[in-house]
Amino acid sequence: MAHNFLLEIGLEEIPAHVVTPSISQLQQRVSSFLAEQRIDYQEIKVFSTPRRLAIQVMALADAQPDIEEEVKGPAKKIALDSNNNWSKAAQGFVRGQGLTVDDITFKELKGVEYVYVTKFVKGQPIERVLPELKKQIMAMTFPTTMKWGNYSFEYVRPIKWIVALLDDKVIPFSILDIVADRTSRGHRFLGHEVTFADALDYEEKLMADFVIADADKRKQLIKKQIEQIRLTNNWNVVLDENLLEEVNNLVEWPTAFTGSFKDEYLAVPDEVLITSMKEHQRFFYVTDTAGKLLPHFIAVRNGNTEFLDNVVRGNEKVLTARLEDAKFFYTEDQKQSISDYMVKVKKLTFHDKIGSVYQHMQRVGIIAHQIGKKVGISNAELVDLQRASEIYKFDLVTGMVGEFSELQGIMGEKYARIFGENNNVAQAIREHYMPISAEGVLPISKIGAILALADKYDSIITFFAAGMIPSGANDPYALRRAALGIVRILKEQQWHLDFEKLNEVLVLALATNTTGLPTVVIENIDSVTDSVLLFIQDRVKQMLTNADTRHDIIEAVIGNTNTDILTIFEQANVLMVHKDDADFRSVIETLTRVIRLTKQNQVTPDKVDTRLFEDASEEALFIAVEDVINNIGNAPLSQLYTSLAKLVPTIVTYFDANMIMASDKAVKNNRLRQLNIIASLAKQLGDLDNLVVK
Repeated sequence: MAHNFLLEIGLEEIPAHVVTPSISQLQQRVSSFLAEQRIDYQEIKVFSTPRRLAIQVMALADAQPDIEEEVKGPAKKIALDSNNNWSKAAQGFVRGQGLTVDDITFKELKGVEYVYVTKFVKGQPIERVLPELKKQIMAMTFPTTMKWGNYSFEYVRPIKWIVALLDDKVIPFSILDIVADRTSRGHRFLGHEVTFADALDYEEKLMADFVIADADKRKQLIKKQIEQIRLTNNWNVVLDENLLEEVNNLVEWPTAFTGSFKDEYLAVPDEVLITSMKEHQRFFYVTDTAGKLLPHFIAVRNGNTEFLDNVVRGNEKVLTARLEDAKFFYTEDQKQSISDYMVKVKKLTFHDKIGSVYQHMQRVGIIAHQIGKKVGISNAELVDLQRASEIYKFDLVTGMVGEFSELQGIMGEKYARIFGENNNVAQAIREHYMPISAEGVLPISKIGAILALADKYDSIITFFAAGMIPSGANDPYALRRAALGIVRILKEQQWHLDFEKLNEVLVLALATNTTGLPTVVIENIDSVTDSVLLFIQDRVKQMLTNADTRHDIIEAVIGNTNTDILTIFEQANVLMVHKDDADFRSVIETLTRVIRLTKQNQVTPDKVDTRLFEDASEEALFIAVEDVINNIGNAPLSQLYTSLAKLVPTIVTYFDANMIMASDKAVKNNRLRQLNIIASLAKQLGDLDNLVVK
């Protein structure tokens, strides 16, 4: 007979951003538990609200299946004493398995004989297995946890009730002083206690008590309500998915409604209004059909339509207070100049071990200038880049950013335009923060991209030099995000940038410029170069892995010898494109043979002497290699691979016809020099030794 099981963990309100990952974790833990216990089931349904995490396991098996299990014991030499009698170790082992020494057999494992017994394990009924889920519930992890009462146990929020029903029977267990039962709670304000007669009653009973437990159904209802409001008012609604997810996890019985604010606040930049509505109040903003922001918003209440007018007025009042602040700051900020703000920036601390924000900006200016020259921007763009690097953090000390920190960079761009800076400078001020998340938007302008690279690189290398290196999940200064941003920008802009050379310039600049870094940090910068490079390369590895790049290809293109990020991506792309070619194995095996020979037998890098050729195959290879070199030039790596692949038959013939390690030293070295040229070309594709081509 198949059974249905209901588990609900009732809690005080969970932070919205924790709800979805928590229910996913619970589902995974229950699934893994049932697999470990050999319990079959049909499916696991999940339910989540701010006050509950729940699962329904459908069509559970009656019991675990009976199994015969082979158990390995001590080695034979330990199991038998010198008189060939069973030792205490052997006797204790079989006793622990509920068997006798008569059940022992010996089996060889890796050249050593061990004691083995086969025991019958009777499957436990499902009622005895399910109480062990308590351990899975208590083992759950969360980004933030709480203690309550006199307990040392920590959880995302205090547990208030537990429901555990197998069909119509309670599965007995307890966590702290909470005993599993069949009673839950409905909506905090509209509902009451809810008692389930059966595990399948769950969704329907809660619905009757103003709780939509299915998060997907709740979200679809919110979207439907917002769409109806949109159609009624002929508005456009920007339905931000992240905001929708957050709002959905704030409510159990959603009711969408509209509110308004005064037209006068539309004089404030749209970004400020949207931030006030979206980030601070969890409102959806609306526009007209032309995309112009309107003085209205859509919000979602956790309740029904009763007294909705009061709710609307309350939300309008709170929003108006924030918009009034925004209007005040916007007006007051314009009464000062960028120069005034930069005086304040000089007093702003970047980090007490590193220096001020202003000193950080000075270093960024040095780095940005070097990057700008390397990627080939014009002199006019270099001038704009210099100006941007001199002022790009000024908005941090404005009243608006002080109140709305999410607007840093955004207000910098707007104020810069108001204060007369040109478009390139203003845009770079906003873009230098990009990307602000792993998948965030990247800078569009070259100046913005360069400033973003320089800002992120200085942060990484100075924090590393000051000994504040991310470890494990700990990354308080978001250096991993900065490194990923660097990698994504370089890939997007298709810029070749050698960080080793860039660091040499930075170290030299620090030795001749006063940029505020403590002496110990300056002294350490050169020594952490390799660590910083590996740190950035780890982000490359992460991106390649996420793109389903073959593991051995990733290992072939990642390494200390390559400090140009874009080249790593190009190498990976070439190898992935050709990995399924019919001749890929022969190409790689031939090239790695060349590389290994030259690595094991190094010679001075003189020119190949054609007068020392003893076989026609030597001249054929020499001419073919010269053709490759002459035709490659600055061509992409894809062309280099194709040229080397065509060269392989000539190399094979060369190996067949000649003894590389000839007795004549001059001939031997001449042949090794010829192979050195090929090896240097092949190494441009990565460390081919790491490729698996068997």
